[in-house]
Amino acid sequence: MRVLVTGANGFIGKNLVMHLEQETIVHKVVSFTRNHSVNDLPNLLKNVDFIFHLAGINRSENPDEFTVGNTFLTEQLCSAIQAEDKKIPVVYTSSIQAELNNTYGTSKRAAEDVLQNLQKINGNPIFIYRLPNVFGKWARPNYNSVVATFSYNISRDQPIKINDPTAIIRMVYVDNIIDNFLILLESFSSSESNKKLTYVKVKPEYQITVGELASQLLRFKASRVNLITESVGTGFIRALYATYISYLPPENFTYSLVQHKDARGKFVEIIKTINAGQFSFFTAHPGITRGGHYHHSKTEKFLVVKGKACFRFRNILTGEFYELYTSEEKSEIIEMVPGWTHNVTNVGDNDLICMLWANEVFNNDKPDTFLHSID
Repeated sequence: MRVLVTGANGFIGKNLVMHLEQETIVHKVVSFTRNHSVNDLPNLLKNVDFIFHLAGINRSENPDEFTVGNTFLTEQLCSAIQAEDKKIPVVYTSSIQAELNNTYGTSKRAAEDVLQNLQKINGNPIFIYRLPNVFGKWARPNYNSVVATFSYNISRDQPIKINDPTAIIRMVYVDNIIDNFLILLESFSSSESNKKLTYVKVKPEYQITVGELASQLLRFKASRVNLITESVGTGFIRALYATYISYLPPENFTYSLVQHKDARGKFVEIIKTINAGQFSFFTAHPGITRGGHYHHSKTEKFLVVKGKACFRFRNILTGEFYELYTSEEKSEIIEMVPGWTHNVTNVGDNDLICMLWANEVFNNDKPDTFLHSID
């Protein structure tokens, strides 16, 4: 499809264009940006099959700019669409502010009315997204996104300003918006059911106080020191973490870990989780044996990623003995079972490197690690 994106260089526009250009079904993207004028619209609309109208003004010291950038631009777009004499579907990103009587909200609501009139007169399918605050990569910091501003400043050790920490922010993640857009684009048909004005709500919508938002972002920052990662695999925390690190300057793409070295090799903790243990690795020089202890409840998984190793086990009650040999070539997990003392010996000619996962974060006050000889 030939898709016109107004505001293609804006926050949502950049994300949408990138996805459209990478879709399995490649779309031809026609961009309308600040470098264009409304006089360019008729030419840009030629042979267009779908329109994402994302352009607009959402922050200005001059109230007239809201009218020009939101209402007037939408009027000119609709006039150009009518001149094409095609029922091109239009997606419009409005705002929840359209429900309010401020200057910005009034201009967005007036733009909605223009599109509604286009639907009545011309029969174009119209999809209006009244969006709350949108967050994600490529939003401009210190502009109108508190997430972008806080992420940018915190990642650079700059101060943040909080007027009311209890104020609640309603937010949607930009990737969820784009997913919604793409589903609509791919599933769209010219059936009569789509020839109407439709208000679309993006889900999920998140709510968080300004104070909680700042605290969460500060925990992301602290994780480089304490190694404790938040639950960044799903939902809001996943989206927020992706957004936060997108504002890291390149010189902060790396950070150092503490290396615990002795005559045997080294031990390095990599990451700790709130409720799923921690990840580490250790090295052992040729002939070196590490371990010689057991656990009551703690469990561990070992993976040899370089070298050859012999793992030895003895049941602390029955005395039953077991040993196994493994190497980097096998990619097998060796499970450390409670009640069995265990050790590992480097039986190769080069340094042994082992990845280690423990089901709990090490606690100096209650380590659940007890020395016990295998021999």
